[in-house]
Amino acid sequence: MARSASPQVRSSIPRSLHCRDRVLPLGDRTLVVGVLNVTPNSFYDGGRYLDAREAVARARRLAEDGADVIDIGGQSSRPFSTPVSREEELGRLKPVFEELRGTLDVPLSIDTTDAEVARYALSQGACIVNDISSLTHDPDMLPLVAESNAAVVLMHMRGTPRTMQVDTRYEDLLSEVKSFLAARAAVAVAGGVRPDAIVVDPGIGFGKSVEGNLALLSGLQDLAGLGYPVLVGASRKSFIGRLSDLPEEERLEGSLGAAAAAAMNGAVLLRVHDVRETVRMLRVVDAVRRGR
Repeated sequence: MARSASPQVRSSIPRSLHCRDRVLPLGDRTLVVGVLNVTPNSFYDGGRYLDAREAVARARRLAEDGADVIDIGGQSSRPFSTPVSREEELGRLKPVFEELRGTLDVPLSIDTTDAEVARYALSQGACIVNDISSLTHDPDMLPLVAESNAAVVLMHMRGTPRTMQVDTRYEDLLSEVKSFLAARAAVAVAGGVRPDAIVVDPGIGFGKSVEGNLALLSGLQDLAGLGYPVLVGASRKSFIGRLSDLPEEERLEGSLGAAAAAAMNGAVLLRVHDVRETVRMLRVVDAVRRGR
């Protein structure tokens, strides 16, 4: 009999994240998830790695720069973007996964809401599914994650990328995000996903205002109270541009500032474009956080 899907708060964050046959230690230092967008229209690096050779070279650079995970996506989720077909998404991803399979020791994550795309990536060695719909878009995604023993990232988003920035008002943003993520984690566990294979993401920039993003970054300790590791992806996003009055290509320092704040406030994983710089920054931030 399936367990109840009522939201429950775990007592503490697990000390490791189980991803199929891999285990990522958590807690001693902040893990860095390198972004690889194989798309023509992602907000920062769209078009740079659409060519499979460039994408593979980029993945290897991310690994050399110290990425703990490489998150590969073939579908843009920038505000107001229109989704592409499954065939096109797979067409972008297949040559990259086929070339990388067995050649990198860094765990691979697939950034998708489509279960068939995730199934393909898992067959090529991916061990994490990063689903921005929090397993709501495709009914086949939850059983796939459970059966494959993959880890899953559950993210909060209002609506879809095409509609999420239409209305960014909330009565109590932090409370709503926390309740949503607790409920989705409970659904995942009830569906057979291991509790120590779940990561939660407040969805910075996904249906939030500048003030909302700042409130979430300030309140990460509250989200960490759910008992799941928190992932934050703030890298190069528009709220940093609004605060600094700078375009995407000049938001490195602001991104590092947001990443440092997230790590100090309870984030366990950071999803970033600038891996080398973030790894260097975290050596200091993690030492301060640990007090040693």
